Amino acid sequence: MNPSRFIMGLLGALVLPCGAPAQPPGAGGVSPLASRIAAAAPGDTIEVGPGTYPGRLVIDKAVRLVARPGPDRPMLDAQGYGDAVEIRAENVELRGFIIERTGSELDGENVGVRVLANGAVIQDNELRDVLFGVDCKAALRCVIRNNVIGAKDLDIARRGDAIRLWRSDGTLIEGNTIRDGRDSILWYSKGVIVRNNLAERCRYGFHLMYSNDVTIEGNTLRANSVGIYFMYSTGVTVRNNIIDRNRGPSGYGIGLKDTDAFVIENNILSGNRVGMYLDNSPVVRTNRVLIARNTIAVNDVGMQFLPSVKGNTLTGNTMLDNFEQISVLGRGDLSDNEFDLDGAGNFWGDYAGYDADHDGVGDTEYESQTLFENLMDREPKLRLLMFSPVQQAIEFVGRALPAIRPEPKFSDLYPLMRPAGATLVAPARAGGGNIWIAAAALLGVPSMIVGFAFADRLLARPAARRNCPAMGGATA
Repeated sequence: MNPSRFIMGLLGALVLPCGAPAQPPGAGGVSPLASRIAAAAPGDTIEVGPGTYPGRLVIDKAVRLVARPGPDRPMLDAQGYGDAVEIRAENVELRGFIIERTGSELDGENVGVRVLANGAVIQDNELRDVLFGVDCKAALRCVIRNNVIGAKDLDIARRGDAIRLWRSDGTLIEGNTIRDGRDSILWYSKGVIVRNNLAERCRYGFHLMYSNDVTIEGNTLRANSVGIYFMYSTGVTVRNNIIDRNRGPSGYGIGLKDTDAFVIENNILSGNRVGMYLDNSPVVRTNRVLIARNTIAVNDVGMQFLPSVKGNTLTGNTMLDNFEQISVLGRGDLSDNEFDLDGAGNFWGDYAGYDADHDGVGDTEYESQTLFENLMDREPKLRLLMFSPVQQAIEFVGRALPAIRPEPKFSDLYPLMRPAGATLVAPARAGGGNIWIAAAALLGVPSMIVGFAFADRLLARPAARRNCPAMGGATA
C-alpha cells in the first residue's frame, strides 16, 4: 500500500465529517416535483398536494405549478441551503405554495424565487425565512401578485431585498404584503406598475434606480425607514398611496434625487420625519413636473428642498399641522418653483389670511417668513428647541423687530381657504406657556441667537434700505 495515499485517506476520513455539507441532506436524489416536471409537456398544469418538498427546485419547462386548494399548503423547503426555486423557462406559473428556509449568504444572494426567463407569474405564495424574496433578472413582463414576503431574522443591513428587478421591463407588482425586508428595488427597469401593495418595517418600501416610466399607485407604505425613493429616473407617476410613519435616519415619505418628468398626486403623507424631499429634481425643466392634491400632514417637515431645486409646480395640496411646512436646507429660496397653477394654490393650515369675496382663495398671499424656521434651516441642530419657550421667544422678537425678519422662502399667491382633498385629524399639541413670560424669562438665549441673525441681515442690507424713518431717520 502506498503510505502517502493511506495518510491522505485517513485525514479525509477524520476531517470531512466535521465540516458542513455542501448541500442539504438527500439532495443527491431526484425530488418528486422534479420528476413530474421532467415528465410534463410544455403548457401542462401540475397540481401539487400537501407535503414538504425539500431541496432546490428548478423549473425548466413552461408549466403551471399550482398548489391544490385546501387548508394545508405544500411547502418548498430549501432546508437552509442556497435558493428554493429557480425558473429558467418562459411563461411559468408558480401559485399557492409556502416557500421557505433559503440560505443566508449575501454574496450568494440566496433567494426564495429566482426568475431568469420572461412571462413568469408568481402568485398567492407565502415566502418566509428567506434572504431575498423574488429576484427577476432580465425577465420581461413578469407578474408578482398577492404574495406574502417575509425575511430572515437578521440585522436589516444583512437581509436581502424582498423584491428585486434588474432589467425586467413591463413587470406588474400587485397586491403583495412585504414585511421586515431590506428594500424592494427596481434597477434599470421601465414600464413597471407597482399597485396595491403593503410594505412595512422595511428599510425602503420601494426604491427606484435608473428606472423610467414607472407607476406607483394605491400602495400603503408605513413604518419603514423610507417610503419611496427615486434616483436617476424619468417619467414616474406616484398617486393614491398612503405613506405613513416612515421615520428612519432619513425618514422620507417620498424622496426624489435627479428625477425628471414626475407626477405626484392624491397621496397622503403623514407622520413621517419628512413628508417629501427633493434634491435636483427635476434635472431639466419639463411641462410634466407636478405635485398636486396631496395631503401632507403631521410630519416633522412637510416638504424639504435643496436650494438648487427649481421647476416644480405645486397646486391643490393640503399642508396641515406639520411642525415645519417647507424647509430649505441651507441658504436660498424657492422662487424658481411655482406654488399655484391657473390661480389655484395650496391649503396651509397656519394661513392667517381672509377671504372677503368668498371665492375659496385667500385675499392675501401665504409666505413662509418665520425667524426660527429661517435659523433652523441654516442650523438644523436648533430643531432641538422646537416647541420650547425659546422658540416662542425668538418668534416674539422676530415679530417685534421687523428689521431682522428673514426674506420669505416662497410665496403662495392664491392660498386655498379649505383643504383640497382628504385630510387627517391632527392631535392637539401642548403649548409652550405664556409668550410674554417666556420672552422675559429666556431673553438671554433668544437674544444671543437673534443678535447674530440681526447682525448678519443688517450687514447684508444695502445702505439705501437702512435709511428708514421708522428707525429714526438716515443712518450714518
